[in-house]
Amino acid sequence: MDIVEDIKRRVASGKLKPGDRLPPVRQVARQWGVALATATKAMNTLQQQGIVRARPRVGTVVAAPSTEPPPEPAPETALSRERVVRVAIELADAEGLGALTMRGIAAKLGVAPMSPYKYVGGKDDLILLMADAAYAELGYPTPLPEGWRARLELVGRTLWTLHRRHPWLAQVTPLSRPVVLPHLAVHAEQALAALEGLGFDAVTRLNLHVLFYSSIQGLVVNAERETQAQSATGLSEDEWMDSQEADLRRLVATGDHPAFAAMLEGVGDGYDLDLDMLFELGLKLQLDGLATMIEAATRQ
Repeated sequence: MDIVEDIKRRVASGKLKPGDRLPPVRQVARQWGVALATATKAMNTLQQQGIVRARPRVGTVVAAPSTEPPPEPAPETALSRERVVRVAIELADAEGLGALTMRGIAAKLGVAPMSPYKYVGGKDDLILLMADAAYAELGYPTPLPEGWRARLELVGRTLWTLHRRHPWLAQVTPLSRPVVLPHLAVHAEQALAALEGLGFDAVTRLNLHVLFYSSIQGLVVNAERETQAQSATGLSEDEWMDSQEADLRRLVATGDHPAFAAMLEGVGDGYDLDLDMLFELGLKLQLDGLATMIEAATRQ
């Protein structure tokens, strides 16, 4: 296969070094003028041969040399629903949900294209199974921490960890069309239980829970969008920002946006978008506001 041999030659010659990031699968397909399924199969072949490896939220990178022989693809008799779901999660973590295809999963598993359908009904069914499996990765201790604030902090940080690990989750559970996932319900139960006994009616508790969850979802969706943007443009976040510098300078030069200009001057080159820091700030502001609401309710 031309893609496989070309990339192997680049690695052997040193043009591609361990840790170097390869283009996303969609970009590979465009660059070589092949179908997405063909590009996916080529990248999976390289991974099976130990030439490259997938790194979550980074993509496919050149693997370090190893004395270990690459693992042989498992026979179809070793397939199971759990294995199909696990491989699908690995693909979505590395390339984003938009790059997930049943053919790509089959190629990753080293089986015939239709084989995964024996275990899942199709892509939509698979995505729900993936989400439920991801939400099941973290649970809650016994006993739980004392107090509503400590419990909500625990729920918030647990959900944030899961969403950062699997940014595509934010695409699966929209607020306007909630899906019933048993393991997502575990997290909702913990949050709603923490809000009980604080003097709020059922509608207010639900509103608070929706806002709490949406603040996590709203932030982490940017991580998934960044994965999609890199796949579509081939530009990293820093490269994209560099491409916008001239337009920003022209905008500031108009003098029409003094507050924006002052902000840019103040941060200079020292600002990095830190989603984890923003999550912690948002969590504190939400819980501080909730404490004010509780205090006001007790005075009535």
